[in-house]
Amino acid sequence: MTKTPKMPMENPDPRPPAPQGVPLLDLKRQHAPLREQMAAALAEALDDGRFVLGPEVTRLEENVAKYCRVPHAIGCASGSDALLLALMACDIGPGDEVILPSFTFFATASAVTRLGGRPVFADIDPASFNMDPAAVESLISPATKAILPVHLFGQCAPMDALCRIAKAADVPVIEDAAQAIGAEWDGVRAGALGDMGCFSFYPTKNLGGAGDGGMLTTAKADLDDKLRLLRGHGMRPRYYHEVVGINSRLDSFQAAVLNIKLAHLDRWTAMRQANAARYHEMFATAGLDRVLGLPSAGSRCRHAWNQYVVRVPNGRRDRLRKHLGEAKIGTEIYYPLGLHAQQCFAHLGYGPGDLPETDRAAEEVLALPIFPELTAAEQALVVEQTAAFFHAATGGHAIPRPNFLKRTAARKKTA
Repeated sequence: MTKTPKMPMENPDPRPPAPQGVPLLDLKRQHAPLREQMAAALAEALDDGRFVLGPEVTRLEENVAKYCRVPHAIGCASGSDALLLALMACDIGPGDEVILPSFTFFATASAVTRLGGRPVFADIDPASFNMDPAAVESLISPATKAILPVHLFGQCAPMDALCRIAKAADVPVIEDAAQAIGAEWDGVRAGALGDMGCFSFYPTKNLGGAGDGGMLTTAKADLDDKLRLLRGHGMRPRYYHEVVGINSRLDSFQAAVLNIKLAHLDRWTAMRQANAARYHEMFATAGLDRVLGLPSAGSRCRHAWNQYVVRVPNGRRDRLRKHLGEAKIGTEIYYPLGLHAQQCFAHLGYGPGDLPETDRAAEEVLALPIFPELTAAEQALVVEQTAAFFHAATGGHAIPRPNFLKRTAARKKTA
């Protein structure tokens, strides 16, 4: 008698298993479907043999200029060099003051200092983390030679007000757009709002390469010419030097990778925006908006969401980060100390209370995973673990028990 083969049992729950952790960033997910395209582009650049400022760099410059809606884009070796080159193009030198935020990455201020200039730190707006125009206006002096706003975490600074201040002072505006490619203010792209825009292609950026790389943008032909001269030792023609420049040239391999990835940038930005909206809904459902400061996009902004940064008040930030780390959830603190409080800038004379909003942000901010390929289940785990922390921290008075998202989903399914 022939035995009937046993049929495999149906999975009673076809949903994917719950995540066991959440990385802060996972570039492997982004690169896997592009691997063959990128390999082919690198092979083409290898066969071409022009490895520095080759055809792929020219093509990337054209593509970025078109994307940022400006006439000119100039490739360079890094975002830090982009800032340095922009300041050099403005002839910043010893004794010149440049107004910039203290709440930013070190490169923004170090570029000023390397040229002998003096960083003048402005406080920030607590909602956007971007430079406060009122603070900037109060710092204008006869020594002011440029204003350098940072479009932090993917959201543009209030450029209309900052450009008005700059125009009245007759100084240029240099945008630090390292975290904000594709962001907009009143429909105008980052990099097209000031005299020059500075971009980074560091791998963790929304448009990241496979190493370092940078780009400058400008609408002014004279600045385009000057920046191209400065990035190549001030040399034109070969071995004849008009000015003392630097060596900051973009590699063709990096440009090849970036040309492939740029075509997907708007889709990835939309995925980041969807993740930010989902976080907001999940945090509100959990009641966590009562104990956390949630980020938001300004009404005049297209937010690119390079980072999703919450505020954790009442001295609980580090404990929450430790709790999430134990649950294998990646986080980061951007930034634990304002630049005005860094040891290397002690000679500038800033003290406690000089930039209160910067100091408060440095004590409260915590970046959560926001990369495009982040799943809803991973976001649920982030929110549930955050709820678990606050449930324990408040004795259950402010936040309901953990696993609220699963219960909410079950109620919706049976309703």
